[in-house]
Amino acid sequence: MRIVITLVLALFATAQLQAREETPLTDGWLFQSGDVPQGERPGLVASHWQAISLPHCWGVEAAMAGKEYYRGPGWYRRELNLGAPVAGKHYFLRFEAASTVSQVYLNGELQGEHRGGFGAFCYEITSSLSPTGTNLLAVRVSNAQDPDVAPLSGDFSVYGGLYRPVHLLVTGNAHLALTDHGSFGVAWLQTAVSAEQAVLDVTAQICNADKHTNQLTIVARVLDAMGNPVAESSDNHFMAARTTTAPEFLRVTLPHPHLWNGRLDPYLYQAVVEVRKNGVVVDAVTNALGLRYYAVDPEKGFFLNGKPYHLHGVDKHQDRMGKGWAISPADLDEDMGIVKELGVTVIRCAHYQHPDYWYTLCDRAGILVWAEIPQVDKIRTSEAFETTSRGQLLDLIRQNVNHPSIFVWSLFNEIRDGTPDPHRLLQNLKAVAHGEDPTRPVIAATCTEFYPQMNRIPDLLGWNIYPGWYPGWGTKEDFIPTLIKDRYTSRSGGFCVSEYGAGANPAQHEDNPVQPQASGQWHPEEWQNIVHELAWAQLKSQPYVWGTFAWVMFDFAVHSRHEGGIPGRNDKGLVTYDRQTKKDAFYFYKANWSTDPFVYITSRRFTERTNVLTHVKIYSNASEVEALINGVSLGKKSGATNGMYYWDNVQLKPGANQVTARAEAAGAPLQDACVWTLKPSAPR
Repeated sequence: MRIVITLVLALFATAQLQAREETPLTDGWLFQSGDVPQGERPGLVASHWQAISLPHCWGVEAAMAGKEYYRGPGWYRRELNLGAPVAGKHYFLRFEAASTVSQVYLNGELQGEHRGGFGAFCYEITSSLSPTGTNLLAVRVSNAQDPDVAPLSGDFSVYGGLYRPVHLLVTGNAHLALTDHGSFGVAWLQTAVSAEQAVLDVTAQICNADKHTNQLTIVARVLDAMGNPVAESSDNHFMAARTTTAPEFLRVTLPHPHLWNGRLDPYLYQAVVEVRKNGVVVDAVTNALGLRYYAVDPEKGFFLNGKPYHLHGVDKHQDRMGKGWAISPADLDEDMGIVKELGVTVIRCAHYQHPDYWYTLCDRAGILVWAEIPQVDKIRTSEAFETTSRGQLLDLIRQNVNHPSIFVWSLFNEIRDGTPDPHRLLQNLKAVAHGEDPTRPVIAATCTEFYPQMNRIPDLLGWNIYPGWYPGWGTKEDFIPTLIKDRYTSRSGGFCVSEYGAGANPAQHEDNPVQPQASGQWHPEEWQNIVHELAWAQLKSQPYVWGTFAWVMFDFAVHSRHEGGIPGRNDKGLVTYDRQTKKDAFYFYKANWSTDPFVYITSRRFTERTNVLTHVKIYSNASEVEALINGVSLGKKSGATNGMYYWDNVQLKPGANQVTARAEAAGAPLQDACVWTLKPSAPR
């Protein structure tokens, strides 16, 4: 029986491969910064242009240095040699993103314009292909500020370019639609899921590009993790020539599903939609399928699959040192490894649509995702702005609706006083989101009540709060008063804390620091530790706070920031911009969120000291920890408060001092060590 199933799956894979071809267009590109008159013209001489590979973006070096970076147009050109077009084949170009407005030309003909810098878009190019097989692809991209395209503002850099991959797709005459907001034409909606049964409503758009009517069969199948078929539904359609259907509906029912249970058990099925003609698969799309249900109780918190499930995690930008947004799958793999080590259960992808591969990694890791559109700080009430905002929301949902990790669609981040009244725009976007995906709530992140009803429009709400850091938010002890004040600002009465934290330069240190100026040049690492220690203790004590998101996972570039001793940097990350240094606060959360045993000595980079008396603070998830100075035990301590062990009034000797931490987990020893050198007093 296993041999038969394997043979069937092999035949299916072969049929799918023959039905759709995909080629990455990575190399062979030329780039020219600035506008180029008639840059799409095939006869244009571009031999002096820069040879580049994708992904590619501009503005990174200047933004990293804290300088104004170029925001304007740039041009890309590439030969597209396909051979003579094949009858019965249809050719598409799919761009995973271009920042922020792009026009695509083939052989001098405009294929389309995409407005918005974060979603994918796709154009059919069949009718524009040269019969000789030699074609010229040209793309104009501009990241210039556009009054009709969000983000209009924001505390992050908006790089320009083709910063995600580009693909050539080839299908037959009958295929699933590819040009619907860059999606693959398939949505698996989890209409009703429980431990007893999963009811899935599947929608698919089919294109019949033949010159005559065809009878096509659409089949929706679910395979378990081993590739065994477990559920199926199908329907036949007579399709007129050269038509694309409205979404076709199929219902698939799966008894006793194996649930996707977050970090505990991120089980994934395979969901396959096939288009068949005369019994042969002519096109197919496969998605990972994680079956789950969840709810937010405003009094008791978040529930996953009927059980309490604490959401604790981080916010994340896609920016990376030296690359900006032009990141690779290997970069995202590295980021995911660090995120998983921390022990997060949720991540907020700020402040825009992130790469599809990142959402896929979250599916596999069991990390829930807050997905967001780039309405940051400001909006406009023009018809053009509303149109592009709606387009960006549709890009986000239609391209990512099948990712089980995504549990909310976010409408905005910190719309502030001074912007036009946002109520109508937000109500319209909420209606669009619910119409596209009635299975997920909408959310937003706020920092103000200047329009009180604005915060009640989304189904759920997050508050960005910064006690102990920004002026106006109070001291580090003011988390509880802030939470109480905001208790009933949401539609439901509960909320999450979508941002909190403090900056830290891991090269700056201070014994017993006081709150520094957020805009100043002194951001000692020890202050970030203190803020997060107090924040976590207060946040987790309030059950109506159903989720927490520390700002931010990694430092990132902001050209307008000049603080913390590093120009062009938001340094609130738990990890440095280059991913090389995990700050102390990273290990504080690891002690609270991860089950992987470890011990870690804080202030380890505070290597040169002038105070004879100091303290030793150790983060660990071990049940008992011993600290030693120069081989002499300071004693063992057990029952840490929030993963923190503390020894006060520790005396250092002149010169080098060896600091050691010891613990044990499951019979295996754990140890960490560093050296602190006591020197004569000197100004910092």
